Amino acid sequence: MDSPLNTWLLAHEVPLRLGIFFGVLAVMMGWEALAPRRRLALARRARWPANLGIVALNTVVARLVFPVAPVGVALWAEARGWGLLAQVDLPLWAEAVITVVVLDLVIYGQHVMVHHVPVLWRLHRMHHADTGFDVTTGARFHPLEILLSLAIKMAAVAVLGAPAVGVLAFEVLLNATAMFNHGNVGLPAGLDRVLRWITVTPDMHRVHHSDVVRETNSNYGFNLPWWDRLFGTYTDQPAAGQLGFTIGLETFRDPAEARLDRLLTQPFRNN
Repeated sequence: MDSPLNTWLLAHEVPLRLGIFFGVLAVMMGWEALAPRRRLALARRARWPANLGIVALNTVVARLVFPVAPVGVALWAEARGWGLLAQVDLPLWAEAVITVVVLDLVIYGQHVMVHHVPVLWRLHRMHHADTGFDVTTGARFHPLEILLSLAIKMAAVAVLGAPAVGVLAFEVLLNATAMFNHGNVGLPAGLDRVLRWITVTPDMHRVHHSDVVRETNSNYGFNLPWWDRLFGTYTDQPAAGQLGFTIGLETFRDPAEARLDRLLTQPFRNN
């Protein structure tokens, strides 16, 4: 735990993650302003205060409930020789790659779970109730879902015995790709087809925010795109086309639902 790398991670984890988060956020906001893929049903000025406000709230809540982040759990497990990777002799780079892939699979599984377990769907649907689809949607999650996700990730990190550098790499990638693939942007068709084998593109993930249930229950990946193809949850394009389908849910379409107080109470209301 006292290796130079681990000492550096402890000192720089938060500024590194925040720096990349705000950097990607700024790039995506600029891209959306210059070349929006779709016209938003509700203007950014009506959605962004609550969408960004819930990011700030989630950050505070997560730190209060879980003072030790997944990277801290990785350092704690490493110091005790816990986890599956601690039982094998692999180079650090290999352990980091395994960590990114395994944690991404765990998050895919979690995403499927919150869609199909009714009580969890009530939490997750706040993310889908956004009638727009842009970079801020990628961070719009209910605080209770954030806590659930953190608990699952920390348990997975401990069981796997994931190295801290791999966990940090995964967290940075997940945050960056979530903002990228929720962007109200488009890529040339040929480039999009190629990138879909490497990462989740905006057109690929936008299908997941369709109001058609079959399309909503597909394309669950945030970072790596392989799981949807492997487990049969992949949809190439929405039936109505990228510009023709409706984003959001049948419920919670009143513009007032974009307020922060309404977002927080959505899991406990039916409309």
